[in-house]
Amino acid sequence: MERLLSHLAHLEITSPDVEASTRFYVEKFGMRLVDSLDGVSYLRCWGDHYRYSLVVRPGEEPSLANMAWRTASAEALEAAAANVEAAGVQGEWIPGGHAHGKAYQFTGPYGHPMKLFYEVEPYVAEPDWKSIYPDRPERRSSHAAAPRFLDHVTVASSDVTGFADWYSAALGFRIMAFTTLDEAPITVFSVLTTNEKSHDLGVVMDTSGRAGRVNHIAFWVDSHEDLLRAADVLMENGTPMEYGPSIHGIGEQNFLYFREPSALRVELNSGGYRNYVPDWEPRTWTPSQGSNNFYRNGAMPHSLTESFPLADGFTATEEGASEEMKQALINPYAKHGRG
Repeated sequence: MERLLSHLAHLEITSPDVEASTRFYVEKFGMRLVDSLDGVSYLRCWGDHYRYSLVVRPGEEPSLANMAWRTASAEALEAAAANVEAAGVQGEWIPGGHAHGKAYQFTGPYGHPMKLFYEVEPYVAEPDWKSIYPDRPERRSSHAAAPRFLDHVTVASSDVTGFADWYSAALGFRIMAFTTLDEAPITVFSVLTTNEKSHDLGVVMDTSGRAGRVNHIAFWVDSHEDLLRAADVLMENGTPMEYGPSIHGIGEQNFLYFREPSALRVELNSGGYRNYVPDWEPRTWTPSQGSNNFYRNGAMPHSLTESFPLADGFTATEEGASEEMKQALINPYAKHGRG
């Protein structure tokens, strides 16, 4: 398949309190508010090459409103739209959005809204934000916790393998790895990528029955020391760490998780490997092999099983599944009337 997608361009999320979420991303996390239009906040990291990478919209619950991907070319945009429709999903063309050109908008088969575009307004820093280095879109942030750029998004789906297969076949995502339970051949996690990173799209198993949920959004810093410093700064300013810092087995990234005011989970990453193998075959991990915790010595907090918006049922994580989820998946007779 011709390469269709280049990378994740921006994410759009909802928050019951846009002002509080925006203030968090600016004051505690070190992003910069570049536009505020009709109650919607547009934020950027200092290393973003486009005008913004995070959009915060009003909503009753925290959720994923859109994930926006830039295609590899104008021709690839047309081809990607055709592939999506050939795969049984009907989208629509929209004339454009804030700082980008025409786009193809659709909702994937597992309920996740996705936008594809090619034409985008390159970011040109204002004089006060201009870097002394030609390759940098703006000068490095002086905020001690500031991420360099957007990294990935991890969503929740009723069928992890089906999700991975559809996005691979329709849009050319490379499937990099799966996690299956130690106790049974049940797949609870997968990572996919559009480039050489281990992933820019993740998916965890969701038994809630509410489609289109998101588990977390993720940003990137250059080094492990930057990540540790960010954890320190966030904690000193009232944001506890939900999990980490540690290292994932899959991808080998350093990670930490925390929450923004809407309760949406945010991850920060550094490190990890690069994989350029064109015929890569996805590896299958189990939690006992360290799929989530490289050192195999840390217990994931149960709170990581929450995806958004909240819903009844269980959600897996990069580490695997909670004991309650395992019981529901492995023993269908655990609940009266099932089986």
